[in-house]
Amino acid sequence: MLNLGLTYDLKDDYLASGLSPEAAAEFDSPETVEGVEAAIRAQGFRVDRIGNLKALVRRLAAGDRWDFVFNFAEGLRGLGRESQVPCLLEAYDIPFSFSDPLTLALSLHKGMAKRVVRDSGLATADFTVVESPGDIAGVDLPYPLFAKPVAEGTGKGVSPASRVPSPRALAAVCRDLLERHRQPVLVETYLPGREFTVGIVGTGAEAEVVGCMEILYGAGAEGEVYSYLNKAEYESRISYAPGRDGNSRRAADLALAAYRALGCRDGGRVDIREDGEGRANFIELNSLPGLNPSHSDLPILARFFGVPYPELIRRILFSGLRREGLVPAP
Repeated sequence: MLNLGLTYDLKDDYLASGLSPEAAAEFDSPETVEGVEAAIRAQGFRVDRIGNLKALVRRLAAGDRWDFVFNFAEGLRGLGRESQVPCLLEAYDIPFSFSDPLTLALSLHKGMAKRVVRDSGLATADFTVVESPGDIAGVDLPYPLFAKPVAEGTGKGVSPASRVPSPRALAAVCRDLLERHRQPVLVETYLPGREFTVGIVGTGAEAEVVGCMEILYGAGAEGEVYSYLNKAEYESRISYAPGRDGNSRRAADLALAAYRALGCRDGGRVDIREDGEGRANFIELNSLPGLNPSHSDLPILARFFGVPYPELIRRILFSGLRREGLVPAP
């Protein structure tokens, strides 16, 4: 029987250390850890909860090892934070789920990800990256624009102010984001059309779309942006609908192509938005998607398409196990 470890960042640990709720928004609840563990145990594997990076360092130093680690640790600081646990596991020759350190760092940096997607011949809005206040005056893109931190998730740093109509508004938003998030700002052409998120499971040629979900903004939404507040209070502000029309299929095709271009493994989620003429454009890719059974986007859209949570986790897990030769191909 294989011995599987779990690496994750528990939100309660960081809140107890003084981190703000917004800063800890990407981290996991006990419900998520319990859900992932139960789904893996149901497949007949032993499961050992490891925890975050520091816990992993202690366990490795004590001589502990695992046949495979189901990793969904987000990391705390830096543009390469999602790569920290995978880098350490690679150094100890321990295989793990989801993408490798290169892809995790690449996809977290929205500007670098868009460069690879664009160079692969796939549609993405024109953009630039503002590294410092001195770069703002050099932005040469038609308004309106959209600005957000270059390496955040869960809608952090996104609000109605992210849609900027003028150079003055851009300067104000960029200065605020640079100061608050201490990282570059992605500035791109605003896309006014329909918005989708696409779930994908598998690796390379075996990767496949689990489902495509449209994001709909209700009367209580904080503008038509997938903001931190809209995500945090999604039940009262936004709604989701399974995407089954031609536009949804085009969004799913683009998402799968971007997933493969960025070298993703085992599972992920891709955000797509249409331009003013209804053409799908790549927004960003989450190569370490949220796995909360109740309110993370990937499990929600999977349920829309008949894939219950335990089956979703099983597919992600076995993609990694087969990739590493730990279980036979079906």
